[in-house]
Amino acid sequence: MKNIDLLKDYLDYLKIDKKYSKNTLLSYEANLKHFYAFTKGDIFTSKQTLTSFIASLKEEGKSARTIAHYITVLKEFYKFLEREEISTENPTLYLEQPKLRKSLPHVLSEEEVTRLLDIPLKNEFDYRNKAMIEVLYSSGLRISELLQIKMYDINLEEATLKVMGKGSKERIVPLGDYAIMAVKIYVTNYRSLLLKKQKNDYLFLNCRGGPMTRQAFFKILKNLAIERKIETDFSPHTLRHSFATHLLKYGADLRSIQELLGHASLSTTQIYTHVVNEEMKDDYKLSHPHGT
Repeated sequence: MKNIDLLKDYLDYLKIDKKYSKNTLLSYEANLKHFYAFTKGDIFTSKQTLTSFIASLKEEGKSARTIAHYITVLKEFYKFLEREEISTENPTLYLEQPKLRKSLPHVLSEEEVTRLLDIPLKNEFDYRNKAMIEVLYSSGLRISELLQIKMYDINLEEATLKVMGKGSKERIVPLGDYAIMAVKIYVTNYRSLLLKKQKNDYLFLNCRGGPMTRQAFFKILKNLAIERKIETDFSPHTLRHSFATHLLKYGADLRSIQELLGHASLSTTQIYTHVVNEEMKDDYKLSHPHGT
């Protein structure tokens, strides 16, 4: 078997057995192809070559976080080769991850969220955008989960949404009144205008009647941020961070937030406690007579 075929087999394993998302698969494939090109196809290589490869990434100006991702990809790949008894050597065994500085996620303030949602409603696109952002902020979905919603996934009467998360794990999340109302208006009066007589089960559609794409929605958010004069850097994922942070701020249980977000580990959810703590420190400095 050619070495390039081993990469393909590994990616198939990640897709079929591990059920990795499309974006994760693309990042793994890109990292492995970069490594394959560096070794000129000699993936059964030494620790010294691996060290040289990591050094080359630094010379290319890759960030510590990006390099850490490369190392994770390579470690998992060589574990796969060992498990399949393709190789008995693991050159990544003593490869160390770079130390990463933990950065807190960007979060919109409640006032910024209100401004973002205060969209002048003039046409089908405005009503669609309003519904998408209300659902995103109401549920804390990942952008990929939002875009995959089908008409039959949402129960407007029970105010719930069936979500297919990472690893094909299904969860049911509640939706708030504002989100339900926005979706009802969009579906009842405007979705058919976007559908253009096509057959499509996706809830949120683009101008051609197909499913909304990640790139298109990101552009919509960016334009709305400029219009609504929101200066905080943010993306669709920032609304997920804002959802979790605002819930925690007002007393929601951390494990409930974990379930709503679809996190496999509570430690992933705990980062929001740090965000809330930072907000508390800022409030203290601004409000206490001896705070600064």
